[in-house]
Amino acid sequence: MEFENKIISKEINVLLYEKGMTLGTAESCTGGRIAESIVASPGSSNYFKGSIVSYVDEIKERLLGVDPKLIEEKTAVCEEVAIAMVKGACKTLNTDFAISATGIAGPGGGTPEIPVGTIWLACGTRDNVVTMKLTEDEGRDMNISSAAFNALQLFLNYLKEYTFDE
Repeated sequence: MEFENKIISKEINVLLYEKGMTLGTAESCTGGRIAESIVASPGSSNYFKGSIVSYVDEIKERLLGVDPKLIEEKTAVCEEVAIAMVKGACKTLNTDFAISATGIAGPGGGTPEIPVGTIWLACGTRDNVVTMKLTEDEGRDMNISSAAFNALQLFLNYLKEYTFDE
C-alpha cells in the first residue's frame, strides 16, 4: 500500500497547494504512518504543518484537548474521540484540516467489545468532520498500513467534495 499512499498523497498535495491550505495529523495506533505517507510527497512542506502522535490517552487529553470523561465513558477507540482528535489537531497545529486515527492495531489489547483491528479514522475541519470505522484484523502491520491508506483515501475524497471559499 506504500505505492498507493504516495499516489494519494500527491493528489492531496496538488489540492492543498493550489488552495494554500494546511494539514496536520493526530495519530494513535498508526504511530505516524499517515504523516510519513504525506511527507513522502515532494512539496509537502508547503501545506503539512506536523503531527501529534498521541499513543496514550494523556497526550490525547493534554495536547489535543480530548475530554477525559469521553475516554473514560467510551474508551479512546470510538468515533467521538477520532472526531475530537481532528478538532484538537486543527487547533493545536493551527491547520485548516486534520486527519486522525485511533484504534487497536494488535496483536493484543482487544476486548470482546472492541476487538483487535477496530480503528476509527476521521478527517476534516474544526466544524466539519467525517469518519470511517475499520474492523478487519489482518495482523498488526497490515492493520496499520490499511488504516493509513484508508485515512488518506478518506481525506482525498473529503477534499474533492469540500467547498473551498474562493
